[in-house]
Amino acid sequence: MRIIRDYQYVNPNDRGASAAIGNFDGVHLGHQSVIDLARRKAIDLNCPLGIVTFEPHPREYFATDAPSFRLMNAEARAHRLEKLGVERLYELNFNAALSSLTAEEFARDVIVEGFGLKHIIVGSDFCFGKGRVGTTEMLVEFGKKMGFGVTIAPLVTDAQGEYSSTNIRNALTAGCPEDAQRMLGHWHRIDGKVVGGDQRGRDLGYPTANLAIDGLHPPKFGVYAVLVDVLDGPHKGHYHGAASIGLRPTFGGEFPNLEVYIFDFSGDIYGADISVALVAYQRPELKFDSLDELIKQIDEDCVESRRILADI
Repeated sequence: MRIIRDYQYVNPNDRGASAAIGNFDGVHLGHQSVIDLARRKAIDLNCPLGIVTFEPHPREYFATDAPSFRLMNAEARAHRLEKLGVERLYELNFNAALSSLTAEEFARDVIVEGFGLKHIIVGSDFCFGKGRVGTTEMLVEFGKKMGFGVTIAPLVTDAQGEYSSTNIRNALTAGCPEDAQRMLGHWHRIDGKVVGGDQRGRDLGYPTANLAIDGLHPPKFGVYAVLVDVLDGPHKGHYHGAASIGLRPTFGGEFPNLEVYIFDFSGDIYGADISVALVAYQRPELKFDSLDELIKQIDEDCVESRRILADI
C-alpha cells in the first residue's frame, strides 16, 4: 500500500483510483461496507482501490483541548486498511488550508485535479468542505459536472443500532468489548511500542509490557483478558494474556496506561511494537491494602483470563 499525503504533488501512478472518503476511525463493519463498494468499482474500472482520509482527525484539529476520542492512531488505521487490500491511502494533512476549502473547491482541487479519482464512495451522513456544508446531494452534482462517479453507501445497522465509531466508544466505556467487536468485526486493539515502566510487576512476579494510551479513547478502567501480537523482533508472534488499564490506584498512578502480562512468555520486548486485543472485561481496578492481597488478586485474574481465552 502506498501512502500519499499531498494532493498538490501526486505521482501519476497514484492517480485515478476508486476511493472511499471518511475518517475510518476503528475501521468498523460500516466502514468495511463502504470499502467493499469501492473495491467493486475498482474492479469494474480496472483501477487501484483507494481511501481518502485525514490526519489529524478534523475533530482533533478543531477541538485541541477535547478529551481523547480516537479508537486507533494513524499507524494502526493504515495497518488495518492495508490488511483489507487498500492500495492507495490518501492521508491528507488536515490543516488551515485544507479546512478552508469550500465544498466545490474540495471536489475540484482534491478529488479531480489532485487525485484524479474515477469514482468515490461515501456514507449517507458524509459532509465535506468548509463548515461541513457539503452534502451527498452536492457531491453527486459535482461528480456529474466534473466527471467522477459517486456512490452513496447506506448506514450499516443491526437490531442493536447503527455501526458507528461513537457507539463503539460507548461500548468500550461501558466495559463491553464484545459489543465493540460485534460492530468492528474484530477485537478492539490498542497498538504501540512497549515503553519502560516502574518494574513493579517484575517485583510482584508478573512482569508486564507497558503501552501508553495517550490520544486514544480510554476503555473502562480495569482488568481484561487479552490477545497479544508482538509485531516485530525475535519474539514476534501471537500470545494470550491479562491486562490492566487505568491509573494503578494501589501505587497512586497519575496517568492511565495499559499493562499486559503475557502468559508463558520470557524475553525482552522493550521497544517492540505490539498489538493488544481486548476480549473480555473482568473487573474494575481496585486499591489493595497490601502487596499480598494484590498478588492474590492477580493470580485469580490470570486464572480467569486463561479460562476465557481457552477456546479462542
